Amino acid sequence: MIEVHFMILPDSLLMDWAGPAEALRIANQCEVAQGRGPRFAMHFVGPQTSALSSVGLPLGHLAPLPPLTVLNSTGSSHWVVVVGQIGPSIDLDTPALQTTLHWLRGLRLMAGQLELLCVCAGAVIAAKAGLLSGRKATTHHEHLAQLQHTDARCQVQANRVFVDDCPVYTSAGITTGIDLFLYRISAVCGPATAARVAQTMVVAQRRGPGDPELSPFLHHRQHLHAAVHRVQDAVSQSPSAPWSLAQMAKVACTSPRHLCRLFVQNTGITPPHYLRQIRLAVAQTALQNGQNVSQAAERAGFGSDTQLRRAWRAAGLAGTPSTFTA
Repeated sequence: MIEVHFMILPDSLLMDWAGPAEALRIANQCEVAQGRGPRFAMHFVGPQTSALSSVGLPLGHLAPLPPLTVLNSTGSSHWVVVVGQIGPSIDLDTPALQTTLHWLRGLRLMAGQLELLCVCAGAVIAAKAGLLSGRKATTHHEHLAQLQHTDARCQVQANRVFVDDCPVYTSAGITTGIDLFLYRISAVCGPATAARVAQTMVVAQRRGPGDPELSPFLHHRQHLHAAVHRVQDAVSQSPSAPWSLAQMAKVACTSPRHLCRLFVQNTGITPPHYLRQIRLAVAQTALQNGQNVSQAAERAGFGSDTQLRRAWRAAGLAGTPSTFTA
């Protein structure tokens, strides 16, 4: 039995811990249905007996922080789960955080015995406690700079769903916490149980440690130019349409030449480059859903299998569309 301790702090993001907790509950349910006993015992702990969640839901009857002698003892198996809090930056000087940091510094992490799982900005808290020094780790993209500033020795990995540096696991947060826990459930209970959990939770596509945090549909959108956004919206909504530079310029209400200038200034890439990224993302999703290369090419707006393969190579994607289906 793995004792899982969810650290609940004031303003903890509800989705960061509720999603993973449901994944563990369903995993236990699946294990029992297969004639095996439950594998996870969940505990909700904190430096205070109650706390308000990120959505204002009051959480009461939180258990105290478990004794370090219990967690650090040999022969037992524990996961400590540290989650994020609301806001663009984590205030590490609050009384609740100071108590938590003092406790975290006493953890003696060891694979299979005492493991740390951080969701979202929970990695920033772990870094402040010195638990990420020399380790690879990630966090939500809004907290990457704070993570690096908190511990310069942490090897921050940007744009990753989660990072496995056993016995430390960190994820980008929100829904990626579920991806991380499905990954750990697979390691503990087997891939069949993890697949059943994902199916029950209606997780359409499980993501791994090598997958990017941000969807290609969200790349290059951190700007304020309305005309460029209109083109990106139109392309994303109808990637298979026969887009030309002139047609995209018509959506932007500008000339093709001026649109290219606006795109490069605001996104760093040209309109055709953006269109190719979106079409490749659509093709990859189609291939993952079991469609063949021809079907994926047509769905994404490529004129032929050859065009898809050529775009695949030009983008530097690993393998080929054919092998991607495996």
